[in-house]
Parts: sequence; structure tokens; C-alpha cells
Amino acid sequence: MMENSYHTPVLLKETVEGLNIKPDGIYVDVTFGGGGHSKEILSHLGPKGKLFGFDQDQDAQDNVLDDDRFELIPQNFRFIKRFLRFYNIKKVDGILGDFGVSSHQFDVAERGFSTRFEADLDMRMNQNAPLSAYEVINTYEEQAIRQVFWQYGELRSAPKMAKLIVEARKEAPIKTSNQLKEILEPCLLKRKEHKIHAQIYQAIRIEVNQEIQVLKDFLEQTNELLNPGGRISLISYHSLEDRLVKRYIRNGMFEGEPEKDLFGRVSVPFKKVGGLIVPSNEEIALNSRARSAKLRIAEKIDETNA
Repeated sequence: MMENSYHTPVLLKETVEGLNIKPDGIYVDVTFGGGGHSKEILSHLGPKGKLFGFDQDQDAQDNVLDDDRFELIPQNFRFIKRFLRFYNIKKVDGILGDFGVSSHQFDVAERGFSTRFEADLDMRMNQNAPLSAYEVINTYEEQAIRQVFWQYGELRSAPKMAKLIVEARKEAPIKTSNQLKEILEPCLLKRKEHKIHAQIYQAIRIEVNQEIQVLKDFLEQTNELLNPGGRISLISYHSLEDRLVKRYIRNGMFEGEPEKDLFGRVSVPFKKVGGLIVPSNEEIALNSRARSAKLRIAEKIDETNA
């Protein structure tokens, strides 16, 4: 099957069931990838249903589904409202997002996402984007590199790492993942090398792809896009993402608390559906990349019935 070679969908049944799909509804899979989640959504849709997929990765376009009810939009999902308007879509009934890096992106060495391979410093999810890992490592000032490692990788050694990188690149540009690993070796703790490498790569990848801002931009559009009773079903893989999703579902904002009216009531756009869902031990055994997945589901509140 296509999704097994490209990407094994995480929490497949739970994520799609969370959408509470109406057969004639309009749905969006903002992280199409190998099409695993999209195929499952289509299996619940009737002939009048419609599914839009978003994916900025050129490789994902090879997985387009041959189904008249499906349309792939090769764009970043931060522009979801803008591009749905091209299809005269202003409201949808559900949105699914799986924010992890796909198995395919990890497994293609030259993309530079995996700690396992020697590769050029790249990490772009959109291969046409101007900012790559090379630019981050070789052009950012020391303070900016420190901030990336601290904020997005939660690395205690961020100041030392930034200093080592800036010193090393004075001699020659840092071009490959192995060069970067070698430079940062003094910051690795014994028996934790793999974990720290993963944190370093995560931090650079988030910066290259502006993942946190993209997620915020996207979430802020979901309220306006969803019909009353429509749902979001969102999978996060690290605490930074999950915190944003959790807070937006709870408050409709990322910081602070919503204002109360004269009666002490607050108006928020969503109500959560169920609790936090994580993969079973069986799923993790079959797909180790599911280990850190966290699924949250929420429903757009119908103000007329509130």
C-alpha cells in the first residue's frame, strides 16, 4: 500500500473518527503526505462529499488520490483560507492535521531531516523555500542560534552550542550534518547522544520551516472556517505544538485568558471532545514514530444554541 512505503498514518482510526464525518460534508486534510488519513476520510464520505488535501512537499504530489471527491492543493496549510477560496469554499465541516515529519522525509537522506544519514544541511519541507538549515547555521548570529536551540529544542547547552558553531564557521562554512555533529560533540552527554541529536535537528527544522508560526496562523483560521458543529482533529509530536493546540481549543487564543461578560461567562469558539488520545503500545510497536503523538479533538460551538 502507498502509505506504508511513504508514511504510516498515526492514530488513523481515532483521528478520522474524531471528525464525526457527515457523508455529504466538506473536509480538509492539511497534512496530506502519503494520503493515509485522506483515504480513510474518503471511505466515510458519500458521492456528494468533498475532501481537500494540503501539502507543500513536492514529493507528496506523487501520491494524489484518483477520486473525483478529492483535490490536492500544493501549498502550505498556513494559507488554508486563501486557497480554499479558489474553490469557492468558505466553510468546511472538519479539518485534520498530523504535524509530524513524514516517514518519507526522514528516510530520504538528502532531505537532511534524519540524524541517521550524512547529508547537506537542508530540512526544508518545501524544497523551493529560500531558508534552509545551511542558512540558519551559517548566517544566524550567535544569539539567534542560541535562541533557536533553547526555544525549539529545549537544549540546556544552547549557549555553548551556538558559540561552537560560530567559532567553527569562521574557518569554513558548515555544510553537512556530520560536520555539525562533530562541532557539537563536546555538548553531548554519554548515553544521551541520540536524544540530544534529535533535539538539535528538531530545533533547526522548526526554525527552517517556521513551524510554530505556521501552526498559529493555521489555528487562528479554523474558527472562521468551520461550520457550527464542525470539528478539528489534530496530532502534535512535541510539547511546543501540543501546548498551542491545547490552549487554542480551551481559550481560542495562545496567551492570556478570554474576557468575561457581565455575568462572568466567557465566549470561546471550541469545546473539546473527549480527552487526550495517545497511541497504544501495539501501534508504537508497529510504528516507533508514533511514540510521541498526541491527538486532541474539538468541536466548533454553535453560538445559536449556546
